[in-house]
Amino acid sequence: MERSVLLEHLQQLLQADRFRDYGPNGLQVEGRAQVHHVVTGVTASLALIDAAIAAGADTILVHHGLFWRGQDGRVTGWMKQRLARLLAHDINLIAYHLPLDAHESLGNNAQWGQRLGLVADGRFGDQDLGFVGPTDTARAWSLDELGHRVSAALGRPPVVVPGDGRPIQRVAWCSGGAQGYFEAAIAAGADAFLTGEISEPQAHYARETGVAFLACGHHASERYGVQAVGEHLATRLGLRHQFIDIDNPA
Repeated sequence: MERSVLLEHLQQLLQADRFRDYGPNGLQVEGRAQVHHVVTGVTASLALIDAAIAAGADTILVHHGLFWRGQDGRVTGWMKQRLARLLAHDINLIAYHLPLDAHESLGNNAQWGQRLGLVADGRFGDQDLGFVGPTDTARAWSLDELGHRVSAALGRPPVVVPGDGRPIQRVAWCSGGAQGYFEAAIAAGADAFLTGEISEPQAHYARETGVAFLACGHHASERYGVQAVGEHLATRLGLRHQFIDIDNPA
């Protein structure tokens, strides 16, 4: 299909204009006008670009694109290498950041919640990016059970700062680097908060408020939205889709 049709569909689906973001959403690097094969991945790293080239893709769709507010702006080093590969192979690079976190069914948080057995009944944090909901209508979970669910879903154990040992009846979660939303999660009534990263203050907040904090990995918690959007494009638009996961310990 025409690239313009794909971009219009993504814009309507993800409603990027609703968000104050840290970089441009949508087409970041222009490649071929005709789109057949879309590779999705978390970050537009050199490894992902090379893997997409090897797969014969004409378009890459990612959560973390190349351009961010406050960057130096010069095309040198790693930026030159990534752009050179994309331009030499005439590959489109499309990126959606906060819109891909927030989408109510295809976004990172909705998809992550599904894998944990959580369904949000509320939102919190800046631009309502965070999700919060009950663990189970019949019973609460223990912190160990929540940790096991995270490990099973993401394939890695979280870093856990226990709270006061309370039964976990409500969980708040926000993928990626949302450690700054911990206080908003506490205010939203959470017994535990899940995100990708932890900074120094959050350990103290967990100990002092009794609300557990689980740092589950920035990359690990943001693998699912872009996959869901890619599968949506394959189903709805008939495009070939392939998700490529570039391992990242962070």
